[in-house]
Amino acid sequence: MNDYLQKVSTKDLVEELERREGVETTIAEPYQDKTVSVNGPAIVLVVTD
Repeated sequence: MNDYLQKVSTKDLVEELERREGVETTIAEPYQDKTVSVNGPAIVLVVTD
């Protein structure tokens, strides 16, 4: 993996991805259940922070 990316925080990576075209963000607030449905191709990342 790129040494530079290893030094970037998960928070900063997620914020950058959210700004990209083709990225949809669904936020689950604390203690809130959320269902995400996709029609692929897709990659689903679950980031718990």
